[in-house]
Amino acid sequence: MISATRQPGGARKQAWAVDVAGPGATVIPLFLRYDPADADDPRDPWTLRREAVVYLALQDQGLAVPRVLAVHPVHQAMLAERVNGDNWFSRIQDPVEAERTAQDFMVQLAALHRIDPGRLDLPGFPPPTSIPDLVHHELDELHSILIARGGIVEPALDFALGWLRHHVPDHAGPVVLVQGDTGPGNFMFAGGRVVAVVDWELAHLGDPMDDIAWLSLRAVQEPFTHLPTRLAEYEALSGDPIDLDRVHYYQVMAETKLQVMRHHPDGEGPPATDLGNYLIYGVLHKRLWMEALGRVLGLEPEVPDGRVARDRREHQWLYDAILEQLRTSIVPRIEDPFARTRTKGLARVVKYLRDVDRHGALYEQDELDDAAGLLGADLGSLPAAREAMVDAHRRGTIDDTEYLRYLWRRVGRDNELLRSASGALADRHWPALVAP
Repeated sequence: MISATRQPGGARKQAWAVDVAGPGATVIPLFLRYDPADADDPRDPWTLRREAVVYLALQDQGLAVPRVLAVHPVHQAMLAERVNGDNWFSRIQDPVEAERTAQDFMVQLAALHRIDPGRLDLPGFPPPTSIPDLVHHELDELHSILIARGGIVEPALDFALGWLRHHVPDHAGPVVLVQGDTGPGNFMFAGGRVVAVVDWELAHLGDPMDDIAWLSLRAVQEPFTHLPTRLAEYEALSGDPIDLDRVHYYQVMAETKLQVMRHHPDGEGPPATDLGNYLIYGVLHKRLWMEALGRVLGLEPEVPDGRVARDRREHQWLYDAILEQLRTSIVPRIEDPFARTRTKGLARVVKYLRDVDRHGALYEQDELDDAAGLLGADLGSLPAAREAMVDAHRRGTIDDTEYLRYLWRRVGRDNELLRSASGALADRHWPALVAP
């Protein structure tokens, strides 16, 4: 081996660019995915081992997926050819290139959904019976994960899982392999073409509209040209019409799955990751979750009043000084891409702490007032008020709609506290699926 450099991104898994010596003086560029976690841990079924099964099944199926060279028989590690390309769709400067790249991705997605999953070798996956059966299988898996992880489950999560269970689409169409988490950021491109579709850890058998929902979700994070036009292209390529009701159902399911993935038992913190991204995307997805639930339940959006604290404490200048030094004196000098990304993530955390220090007490009082209005009593502290709200919901003295509205306002305040750290994400919402 000549070199191994850890790459930014890779979500919950590590990603390494590996160069090895080839014949003569040649260098062979490879890509290593590695996860130190226990593949048999029931708290996390979305393993690299499971992802490797999908990669191997899709070799030579006409899709742009990297060529897998080896999968470790014990550890969670997969070695593949390294594909030359970019995965940051938002960095495409030429709108013509962006359009061509997005169009080519829809070709790839439609091609994926045309593959008969019955002829794929997918050990560990359920048989491709029917879409309702497979959705129930997904919900059973989410339920078992929550049991394995333990801890107090947010009532809204209980409600969402129950709603999903009682509203499974009764669709008799063909089962497909769903990539899950599909869209910009999870494919690589070069010269207006998709050169590799990557990140298959959430792949499962199910409804093609599930992938359309995930595409709309990722289009919030990285705007993906004009989505209604892309979906019209998908209809023409796949022969499968977009069913808005099913897409809205799977939007709820996608965001509910993300909440399950982020659920940690009491006393456990988040996994070792980019803390800045963990904060801002955590609130973004809670907000999108509330919006998706609100749409299917017919609730109007709950928007905070946007009040801000007027005072500025004497030490506030320190936050800005730290951020300025990170921006001008530290980040530009970091050559390692992984370290640079993590440092930028820590800068987001500093921005968040600055705004919590300045505005947190005001928003905390807003939530206390909100809870007091629903409970009929002021409990004085936020932990006590939140515990009382959970108890009141479980006893039925506060109904689902009231609780969801309360939670929506709470998430809105969290969004305001993270506004500076989140940048443009603070004002992103689900994209339109059809042209007005």
